[in-house]
Amino acid sequence: MHSWVIKKFHDLTVDELYAILQLRNEVFAIEQNCVYPDLDDKDQPSHHLMCWQNEILVAYARIIPPGIVYKEPSIGRIVTSAGVRRTGVGKELVHRSIELIEKLYSKTSIRISAQVYLVKFYTDFGFQTIGDSYIEDSIEHIGMIKSYYFS
Repeated sequence: MHSWVIKKFHDLTVDELYAILQLRNEVFAIEQNCVYPDLDDKDQPSHHLMCWQNEILVAYARIIPPGIVYKEPSIGRIVTSAGVRRTGVGKELVHRSIELIEKLYSKTSIRISAQVYLVKFYTDFGFQTIGDSYIEDSIEHIGMIKSYYFS
């Protein structure tokens, strides 16, 4: 059974913050062999969506307010642990992230920076690619936007 929790940065416990950083490090730095500045000062103004399974963090996303990265709100650091991939947890994570943005900021456009191999995954949620692909942290990414004005 999964337990979903949403918290602002200053409401996170030390153990929750440690689990978030551990999962992000496990997947982005170790599994994807990517050295990048994870601590980027965007955690503090954000909401943090966590999925716990038996007291272990298995999925996470950072909901960034408008004006921090893009003019639109965005979803970042979308991550699932290897043990829950292809179980639907990742889809539920993105779905819940979109719902949270709609609750916080109404139905506004949502922008993400997606790893190129996940474009199909995000298009299933209504995101469309924008611009050309680019290298971010040694991995090919592309901008994507979900716009309610063109849906």
